[in-house]
Amino acid sequence: ILPVHKLLVLIGIDALPGVGVLIAEAVPEVFFLKLLTELRGGTGIVHAVDRLLHVIIRIAAPVVLRGIVAVGNILTAADVGEDVHRIKAVIHRVQLIQQCLDGLDIKPDGIYFDGTCGGAGHSREIAKRLTTGRLIGIDRDPDAVAVASERLSGLPAQVVRGNYSEIKQIADDLGICGADGILLDLGVSSYQLDNSERGFSYHNDAPLDMRMSKEGTSARDIVNEYSKEQLTKILYEYGEEKFAPRIAETIIKRRSEKPVETTTELADMVRDSIPAKFRRDKNPCKKTFQAIRIAVNCEFDHLDRALDEGFELLKPGGRFCIITFHSLEDRIVKQRFAGWCKGCTCPPDFPVCVCGNKPKGRLVCRKPLEASEEELEANPRSRSAKLRIIEKL
Repeated sequence: ILPVHKLLVLIGIDALPGVGVLIAEAVPEVFFLKLLTELRGGTGIVHAVDRLLHVIIRIAAPVVLRGIVAVGNILTAADVGEDVHRIKAVIHRVQLIQQCLDGLDIKPDGIYFDGTCGGAGHSREIAKRLTTGRLIGIDRDPDAVAVASERLSGLPAQVVRGNYSEIKQIADDLGICGADGILLDLGVSSYQLDNSERGFSYHNDAPLDMRMSKEGTSARDIVNEYSKEQLTKILYEYGEEKFAPRIAETIIKRRSEKPVETTTELADMVRDSIPAKFRRDKNPCKKTFQAIRIAVNCEFDHLDRALDEGFELLKPGGRFCIITFHSLEDRIVKQRFAGWCKGCTCPPDFPVCVCGNKPKGRLVCRKPLEASEEELEANPRSRSAKLRIIEKL
């Protein structure tokens, strides 16, 4: 039986000295034995590595995650042929990467912002295409800032802890007066979803948190302190949950007995509130968890401000690329883009324009771009991703 760190060498994860040993100390050896059996059984290295990463994310300490981010740059050394690019997609969970790069129309000397830097998957690919240009990555999650800073080391890039709604102020603080391109990848990141301790997922038992910044009001605060009317409004407006009143009523009843502390407790309340016939096709918890997460992080307020500040920051010819994952945020982006492209706001029955407004932008693509079949195979989470692109005139 091979030692764990040698098994990691076989799948190309220990090409960086020490990373394999670090992981080996954090993840139970029995899992690696199962992984080796799967590899020998021909289940496929993409599937096996995907499972390995999920276990690492659930079990290993944050330092291991900061080590594993280098895997994407190491795997080309592994003898896995055509599977290399698919493994990279599984590891970084980068959504619509090529479409974003094409949409930004990157200039080697340009100034670019990634307002949702995360694990630096998009940021790294942008920065690699710059020479005298500069990339500014922004993220409010301190864990993401640490990981992204490491991944972008040696590239013309820097990472700032902040919110993308503060992009204009961040640019001013850095002495930047205009941007050639801005990217926003909205919603919760794969790292946050897979790290059960952050409390974003209804698949794992964890403290009810959901704070992207690790600061401020948490999901626990909302679930235990908001009134029935407030909870119902959140579930309706941010989750489009038709059973919002029943779920809110169940929460109020259960929390009167004892505080709601974990994601499992909340998930059980949702399931108990929804009729059985509506629980068969999809997980009934999705809308409730989405709604509470949006409320905790004030996502729509930040998006609204970021759209205006970002578009103002763009230079003429600069591009704004935004990836959305559900209809509510996509509707906000679509309507704002349409407004910038419209120009005249006079009533349709006016014979001539009297407002004097001109279009401020043009849509690069009339319809949103979506993931290819190849990307969906490597990363099923990209199924709901939509990319919209506008160019400032």
